[in-house]
Amino acid sequence: MSTHSPTIEVVSGDITREQTDAIVNAANESLLGGGGVDGAIHRAAGPRLARAGAELAPCDPGDAKATPAFDLTPPIKHIIHTVGPIWEGGNHAEPETLASCYRRCLEVADELRAETLAFPAISTGVYGFPADRAAHIAVTTLRTTPTNVRHIRLIAFDQRTYRLLADELARQQL
Repeated sequence: MSTHSPTIEVVSGDITREQTDAIVNAANESLLGGGGVDGAIHRAAGPRLARAGAELAPCDPGDAKATPAFDLTPPIKHIIHTVGPIWEGGNHAEPETLASCYRRCLEVADELRAETLAFPAISTGVYGFPADRAAHIAVTTLRTTPTNVRHIRLIAFDQRTYRLLADELARQQL
């Protein structure tokens, strides 16, 4: 395993247009597509993605599975699908499950030999995970998990998410 920590940066943007080896999809257990980031990735990658997802499903919360990127523009070669926890108040292992999502994505990225990886904010949309707590878990887990990934981009879909992630990253780099 690597002894270096990946460079982490926060950017606003469309994860389907990233210039990374792999992108992470905040998926549901069926891996067939859904709303938010999941729907956008499925639309951009094309119909073969749902067929590939169906063959891998189900994916349990906290786990991750990879498919080819299909119609996404290179250099994106892989989509790593992870299922975040649905927020039920925080007493049902939601924080641990969310941290597991980030760890498992890094493990899968290492298996794929991906050196660059883009993440959306996992579970903060319709799954209702508090965005400030999710930002802390994301940055902490990505900074402390051994990986060969060299560069991680945290892709914010709105200004509030961008600010939360950027502030958390700055706080942890002090």
